[in-house]
Amino acid sequence: MTMDALASNVLQGAEAKLRDDLFRQHSTDGLPVILPTPERGGDMLMAAAIAGFDRDIVLGRIAPSMGEATIEKVAINAVMAGCGPEHLPVLIAAVQAVCDPRLDMTEVRVTTHHVSPMIMVNGPAHNDCGVTSSFGAMGHGQRANLCIGRALRLCLINLGGAWPGISDMSLLGQPAMLAFCLAEDEEASPFDPLHVSLGLDPEASVATLACVGSARSVIVVTDADPTSADRILRAQAYSIADVGNNNSRSAKGTVVVCLNPDHAKVLHDSGHSRADIQRRLWELAGHPAGALFDLRYGPNHPKRQEVTEPDRFHHAISAPERILVFVAGGPGLYSTVMVPWGGGARQGSHVSKEIILSDACEVAF
Repeated sequence: MTMDALASNVLQGAEAKLRDDLFRQHSTDGLPVILPTPERGGDMLMAAAIAGFDRDIVLGRIAPSMGEATIEKVAINAVMAGCGPEHLPVLIAAVQAVCDPRLDMTEVRVTTHHVSPMIMVNGPAHNDCGVTSSFGAMGHGQRANLCIGRALRLCLINLGGAWPGISDMSLLGQPAMLAFCLAEDEEASPFDPLHVSLGLDPEASVATLACVGSARSVIVVTDADPTSADRILRAQAYSIADVGNNNSRSAKGTVVVCLNPDHAKVLHDSGHSRADIQRRLWELAGHPAGALFDLRYGPNHPKRQEVTEPDRFHHAISAPERILVFVAGGPGLYSTVMVPWGGGARQGSHVSKEIILSDACEVAF
């Protein structure tokens, strides 16, 4: 549907009725939307044009229905989600990421798991687009985070055809399936930004997406205790390797570890680099193969005899590089772990795309 067609529909009926019609057509996420009139969409398209994106440019196709993600269609969904023009560059990069086959979006949408794409923002876009990184960054009160995350969800619905029980088969879902977006707190982080650790230009703005489950809070009290760094890593590893997680058995997918600034500082001050943290978490996260099988399936399962090396340590992550260490949130006792499903053909890789900024990307405070 084009903006002109939507405008015609607005003229033919009340806005409230049109919102209801959009929901009945499976074109919204269930929450009220901003109707995308030509005037509202024009500001979005102008911001895109300034950044070099014509309205007819195709960013890719969104699974599972493989609908074309043109700039105009992305802009429509951005308006519906409540985005301002300054938010569009992050959304464009996020859409490019979900169109990338490495993210396994077809499998992600049809799995019964509650996995959802998480947007992590680095670089100048953090401030230019208003994406927040500190207290409550994944919660309420964060306009850019919520609107950008919601706009991506609307693109998955309207262009990818994702709908509960029809083409999106998550058994229960999770709140982050509405919006899952935040920035890294590069100012508070003692490490290089995430995108730099991934080999990207330090001056670039980047959106990194990983498909993960709901956030799991991990508490560690530090108080300058000399064991603090080790306890932080062990607590994170226990959460990553929880026997109820898919990855504890499959060792597939990308894990996101979101350290609060205090925990990040403790690890840094103890001599840990980001690569050290990744390697140590990989070493610690797992179970003896026999114990893992018994916990999940029971010791009397017919396939128990196939566990030929019951004492062999089974890693919950395939390699240290499949852990993204990200610094965000307020300082304090709690960090967070998000674990994957990892069932796709590419085992749930993470994908980074550059965010193309322009002079239109200025947040009005």
